[in-house]
Amino acid sequence: MKKNESLNRIMTTDPITIRQNEPVSRVRQIFEEKHIHHLPVVEGQKLVGIISSSDLLRASFGAFGNQDDRGLDAMLDHTYTIPDLMQRNPVTIGSGQTVREAAEILVSSGFHSLPVVDDGRLTGIVTSTDLIQYLLNQY
Repeated sequence: MKKNESLNRIMTTDPITIRQNEPVSRVRQIFEEKHIHHLPVVEGQKLVGIISSSDLLRASFGAFGNQDDRGLDAMLDHTYTIPDLMQRNPVTIGSGQTVREAAEILVSSGFHSLPVVDDGRLTGIVTSTDLIQYLLNQY
C-alpha cells in the first residue's frame, strides 16, 4: 500500500449535484436512482453544502412515517427546502491531497464523504466506500 497515494486515484470526478432551489423530493429520487448516499449542493460550481441519505431519512421518517413515494415526496416538498436539510460549509479536501489524508479526516470527523474542492469549485467527492474499495484492491 502506497503511503502517499494521490486522492485523484480514488475520488469520483464530476459528481452528481443538486442546487438549493430544487425540491427535496429530487434528492430522494437521485439517491434511489443513482444508488448514492451523499449529494453536494452547489450554486454554479461552488459548493454550498452537502446532504446525505441520513439527513433525508431523519426528515422523512421522523415527520411522515410509512408512506408511498408520491405521498412522501409531496410532504417533503411542502415541509422542507434543501437548505433546511443540508450541512452548510462541509469539510472539504483538495484533489492534490492524499488518500491517507482523506482517511484521517473521515475517521476523525465521523462522517462518510468529503467533497473535493479546488480553486473554490467542486471537482469531485471521496467517500468511505471509495476508501474501502481502495483497500480491497491492495489485497
